[in-house]
Amino acid sequence: MSVTTSQPAVDQEFVSATLIFAVPAARVFAVLADPTTHSAIDGTGWVQQSVDRTPLTEVGQLFRMDMHHGNHPDGDYQVVNKVQVFDAPRTIGWLTGYDKGNGDLEFGGWIWRYDLAPLGPAQTAVTLTYDWSAVPQHIREYIQFPPFGPEHLTNSLQHLAELATPRP
Repeated sequence: MSVTTSQPAVDQEFVSATLIFAVPAARVFAVLADPTTHSAIDGTGWVQQSVDRTPLTEVGQLFRMDMHHGNHPDGDYQVVNKVQVFDAPRTIGWLTGYDKGNGDLEFGGWIWRYDLAPLGPAQTAVTLTYDWSAVPQHIREYIQFPPFGPEHLTNSLQHLAELATPRP
């Protein structure tokens, strides 16, 4: 397994990491398209469980996650994710937001994106990118970006590799 992680430069508004998986891209993509696996993939421990269990299949699809973060005003909270890119088995990504309580959704402007590049029939380079370039200033006033260390991306990719690798 080889890992490369980019550290955001001062003017850069994204961070990414890449890991080589010893499994086909379609297998990795299937794990990512299953919201019930996201708590096991998460490298921070913030994702608790998927509320929606339907596999991701298209742009615009919404899926909710129960979360916990010690610095969140409520501790436990729920996010709504909206699929922004879906190109099986190469790319999947989503915006994260929340339900304002009246059914209206608001998205913060950050996106999680996985790009899968087949390196052969049983090997895939997986790049995880966290991009906060579209976050409005009023949100940046109370959330520091990125809100986690760079090891989060590497941890997430390692967890994903474990889930995607078939067990004997």
